[in-house]
Amino acid sequence: MSAVSLSRLQCEHYASPLGIEEATPRLSWRFAGNAADWIQARYEIKITTALPGQSPAAQEHYSVDSSDSVLVPWPSHPLVSQEAAHVEVRAIGRDGSETEWSALDIERGLSEWAAVPITCEEQPVDDAKRPFRVKTTFNVPPTFTSARLYVTALGVYEAELNGARVGEEYLAPGWTSYKHHVVYRTYDVTASLTPGDNVLGAWVGEGWYAGRLAFRGGWRNNYGTRPALIAQLVVDGKIVAATDASWSWSYGAIVSSQFLDGETYDSNLADPLWSTTKSSSDGWKPVNTLPVPSAKLMATQSPPVKAVDFLGPQEVITTPSGKTVLDFGQNFAGVVTILTEPPMKEGEIVLRYAEVLEHGELGVRPIRGAKATDTIILGGKVERYEPKFTSHGFRYVEVTGWPGVGLLDIVGVVTHSAMEWTGNFKSSHKLVNQLHSNIFWSTLSNTISIPTDCPQRDERLGWTGDIQVYSPTLNYLFDGSGFLAGWLKDVYVDQQALGGNVPVTVPDILDEFHNQRLAVWGDVAVLTPYDLYQAFGDVGILRQQYASGKLWLESGVVRDPRTQLWHPDQQQLSDWLAPKAPPERPGDAPTDSLLVADAYLVHTTRVFAKTAALLGETADAAKYDAQADNLTEAFYAEYVTPNGRVMSDTQTALALLLKFGIYPKNSAKFTPEEYAKKYGARLAQLVEKDDWKVATGFAGTPILLDTLEQVGELHHAYRMLQSRDTPSWLAPVLLGATTVWERWDSMLQDGTINPGEMTSFNHYALGSVAHFLHGVVGGLSPLKPGWREILVKPQPGGTFTWAKTSHDSPYGHISCSWKIVDDKLNVDVAVPPNSTAQVELPGLSKVVGSGEHHFSVPWTADPRWPPKGKPIAYGADPSDNWEP
Repeated sequence: MSAVSLSRLQCEHYASPLGIEEATPRLSWRFAGNAADWIQARYEIKITTALPGQSPAAQEHYSVDSSDSVLVPWPSHPLVSQEAAHVEVRAIGRDGSETEWSALDIERGLSEWAAVPITCEEQPVDDAKRPFRVKTTFNVPPTFTSARLYVTALGVYEAELNGARVGEEYLAPGWTSYKHHVVYRTYDVTASLTPGDNVLGAWVGEGWYAGRLAFRGGWRNNYGTRPALIAQLVVDGKIVAATDASWSWSYGAIVSSQFLDGETYDSNLADPLWSTTKSSSDGWKPVNTLPVPSAKLMATQSPPVKAVDFLGPQEVITTPSGKTVLDFGQNFAGVVTILTEPPMKEGEIVLRYAEVLEHGELGVRPIRGAKATDTIILGGKVERYEPKFTSHGFRYVEVTGWPGVGLLDIVGVVTHSAMEWTGNFKSSHKLVNQLHSNIFWSTLSNTISIPTDCPQRDERLGWTGDIQVYSPTLNYLFDGSGFLAGWLKDVYVDQQALGGNVPVTVPDILDEFHNQRLAVWGDVAVLTPYDLYQAFGDVGILRQQYASGKLWLESGVVRDPRTQLWHPDQQQLSDWLAPKAPPERPGDAPTDSLLVADAYLVHTTRVFAKTAALLGETADAAKYDAQADNLTEAFYAEYVTPNGRVMSDTQTALALLLKFGIYPKNSAKFTPEEYAKKYGARLAQLVEKDDWKVATGFAGTPILLDTLEQVGELHHAYRMLQSRDTPSWLAPVLLGATTVWERWDSMLQDGTINPGEMTSFNHYALGSVAHFLHGVVGGLSPLKPGWREILVKPQPGGTFTWAKTSHDSPYGHISCSWKIVDDKLNVDVAVPPNSTAQVELPGLSKVVGSGEHHFSVPWTADPRWPPKGKPIAYGADPSDNWEP
């Protein structure tokens, strides 16, 4: 048997390739095994296709001389609607060894829709829309081979077939730009049907489509006023049920279910048999039909929102005011399930959710206008109840109306778009390990259908700036390829609707922000596709978003006609939530907002030139490369003195110039290397002067520690990482944080919540420090797009004595672990087949192939550690408050 195997065969970026959008799906396979220096020389593909209800076609066999194993071209004919393909792949190495065949079943989605949207009676436009049920009875022949349910909603749905839930998805079909894209799912329901009569039904709620969203009271009916279901059930290629005027509707036990405010459930109205042939027709009425939406019905590569974990409460707390609060021990996003039958038979149980306690009581002020409350009206069965169409961000649940509620009565359901978990990190530093755990949990919480800012308050929007700075970290921890690729499609269509401006949130509902054209946020159109390319090696995502990136640079950026930099009258958020910004003015950062915007403009233009070159757009590549040079010259004329002093003398300003490599090519005074040395030394001075406290906001924080490492100031990077002073990464950990906070001081030392309006306890943006943990502390980063070539360069520092990190790349599992033993640095590396790694250790530089490798090199601790700082006249002594 070969020492190499295929560990995952994948179609495009689908978690499940049932009902795909693409007619010619690209194929990828990961490798497993520890064979030394194994490189693929050739691959073979066998494909058998079949249309529903027909016999399979003859098997096709392809042999391709290539080492490519990521997103290789589809070799067969384009798949048509509902066509299935059984695919088998094996790889042959240069040494002649062969892997076993690996198989995957792919099926094209639905192109021909007979279904129309169906809904209930018209409800008051300005009120919350009560969820309703729809159903139909249909007949299935005595024998059949396959059945597919294609379903979506203008709103959210949960389908049922013969009394059983279809699939495991929450808040389906998710949030898209409904005016342009409505995504559907395909379910294999073959095993759920029986010959003869069957019942197909669904709950339908307002969701993001018609529900209240956003802050300052929010907005309802952002896409429409009438939630509706669109469904089509096909058996052996023939439609047996499709939403139309023949269906019936009725209200049920869910009185109200709102995304921000929670759910009200009347257990007296429960009818568990409503979607079975045993149900009564009493109270059911003919549905109303709606026009077919103009938006494109399409399959999505984004994984569905699912339950990924279950957390039981860890403690029952009685608050100073006598309230009962369950502490789940972890801040997360999702819902709860009632596990037992409460002893009361009348009254109601009220569940209120919050992330923190403030002086022993539920801290609800940070959730602002979100009620975040579930109410259960008693009288019927309550056991196994969980809300359908809401979501909460919480650690604590205040329970009223249930005396004696205990730890075994309620469980928390953790939900997120179920991306594959691909990255891990552990080290000798327990608090940093907790920090990394916090980052992981904030990522889970803020990837429910779209990349959001927070999961708890009256916001939960797809802020473009947050994911722009965070995507490299997300794509290490999770396989975010399909999740972000789908969201980026909405970036483009919403951008087109605004004449080129990238909305600050996508999907776009904030009309009052349409005149804001923001660097850092809008730059997502160029930078995030490029980050995806670096992480997954997918040139296709660059092609998909190319028009979006170009439109941003040509029409979105408001330019100064004199310099072509950002126009000085354009308001910017830039280094948002810098620590020195006052609570009431979170955008009032020390770093000049236009400098940040213009540094990003130079960088984004340069990255777009690289994108153009990769796509063979040579004229655009030359144009934007020259434009980046000209913008750099204009930037230096505007912000840098002749002697090389940057106008905004801050951590953020210097980090941006260094990380983005913004140096003029034709300076008469300094070379780029001299500028870099000058800026690096000054950044180290500022970090020391600031007592190694973080002084950066959204623009500077994600790159700060990496930049210090880049300029040879690693001891300062570790000192900042290990700082206990606020603002720092570890200060919230020391206060008991289990997720990343929006502010460094969201909770003050005395247990009082920060008075600022922007006070979330679950934001991932500042968690982008994990990029440093993975790449510098752990030692893994991609040397070539998609990780085909890996850089292994662990750089121990501070008081760390060991660390390990791993990543499941498009080629397979990569790991690096190191430990300092006496005067030796011992490093173990695993490289997947078909990949190579550049190993950089003290006194050693070596390229290795696949397999397991051990290295032991002499180790000398950094003599600069720990940096002590210099006393300041008439000032406090330098801080020595760091965590060993």
